[in-house]
Amino acid sequence: MYPIDFFWRAAQRWPDRTAIDTSEGAISYAMLARQVRALAAALVALDPKPQSRVGICAHNSASHIAVLLAVLACGKVWVPLNPKSTRPEIRRIIDVTEPSILVSDADSATLLVDAPGARIACDADIAGWAGVPTVAELLLEHAQAPQPAFDLPQSATQAIKFTGGTTGLPKGVMQPYRAWMANITNQIQAWGFDECERYVVAAPVTHGTSTYILPILAQGGCHVLLRGTGAEAVRTAFREHGGTVCFMPPTLVYMLMALPGASRADFPQLRRLIYGGAPMPPEKIREVRAFFGPVLGTTYGQTEAPQILTVMRPEDFEDERNWAAVGRTTWFSDVAIMAPDGRLLPFGEVGEVVARGDLLMTGYWQLPEKTAETIVDGWLHTGDRGLIDERGFLYLKDRLKDLVITGGFNVYPIDVENTLGQHPAVHECAVFGIPDDKWGETVQAAVQLRAGQQASEAELITFVRERLGPVQTPKRIHFHENLPRSPVGKVLKSAVREQALSHS
Repeated sequence: MYPIDFFWRAAQRWPDRTAIDTSEGAISYAMLARQVRALAAALVALDPKPQSRVGICAHNSASHIAVLLAVLACGKVWVPLNPKSTRPEIRRIIDVTEPSILVSDADSATLLVDAPGARIACDADIAGWAGVPTVAELLLEHAQAPQPAFDLPQSATQAIKFTGGTTGLPKGVMQPYRAWMANITNQIQAWGFDECERYVVAAPVTHGTSTYILPILAQGGCHVLLRGTGAEAVRTAFREHGGTVCFMPPTLVYMLMALPGASRADFPQLRRLIYGGAPMPPEKIREVRAFFGPVLGTTYGQTEAPQILTVMRPEDFEDERNWAAVGRTTWFSDVAIMAPDGRLLPFGEVGEVVARGDLLMTGYWQLPEKTAETIVDGWLHTGDRGLIDERGFLYLKDRLKDLVITGGFNVYPIDVENTLGQHPAVHECAVFGIPDDKWGETVQAAVQLRAGQQASEAELITFVRERLGPVQTPKRIHFHENLPRSPVGKVLKSAVREQALSHS
């Protein structure tokens, strides 16, 4: 059995149920199954080789979901390309993974300029894509295609998702079939999804939403696409289209609560509000539960162990002792705390969070040395520090790595530091995260300018934004005459971060 088989079985069982609710109308399971069969045949016609890569760069849409399912259905490897990324970042991922087919919508097509590979257009009339087949055309051309079949081991790669890396080599996480199977099963078991589920597609399909597509469809549920963008569109999906569940970053949760006239009545069918991608402070948990009621849940995972190593269900939030936790271990995985010497630590002791089991990646694409550093004796080293209490709840303390999670997106300080360092006035810099009620964390930077050089905060922020995009751009620049350093001359990031905190 493969991940796509959850969908095929659901389509056979509930052909007339709505699979995707769009502004253009409802798409039934039978209709979606026909689309997936046709698009899978089209992908194979373009490249018959199994396990070849397909890059999809598009915003949330019914076509995006159908093409993604088609990739899964024909034994190919999905490479998500974030449409909010910059062209150089997208090109680096394409150069590393070498997808033979690229799929894009009109708004994202400029990110694929000059990239190699056959093309498929989600929309008609993409500028510069004359002669490129559209999804609509392929659905007609392959309308009679049978359900595809393939034979691959559970260790074969289902997706290559990137952890970050806008300079140098990005790390492509190879997620195998077994990891996707474990994720689907755990999502259904953890949240109790059923045929009445209406999942509001708020987070990007290229990110967190991808781990909910098949669990919802497996149970006969429906994906509700937004009519518009932003928090107001999300509220409308809940209020007018019966949304029952959603995954989103804490930032969006807070935005929903702050909408004019917002009340619990705007979310009449809401049963589970799942947040992830950033921590939610206890005081915010109290506010969210007071507003939405006992529906809050969260998960902990990484791209290397997607989404759901641990889970905190709404009933777990009833005990305030758990508000600083990220839940208990899910099925098919072991989560433990490890000392630097490799010993597994007892309950209550702080060390590195490690994991093993079916949910783990097989490694980093074409980076065997990095894989060997990350998976040691079967244990994935997460780079996070934490403890597990005697009840089995995992509490994260800090990160061994310098990862900053802002608005649900991962930002690696080295990427921003390398970009800032390209400015002619910057001598040295350190990038770090500062806790923020809205974003979870904000990216900030400490900068030491070259002698005799000048640069304003606005100038440096614009410099980074133009090269990396808004997510990785520092919200603040802190100028230092001399950055604090260790005895061997290394910049003390902890010191500059503390100074930034004291001035916030």
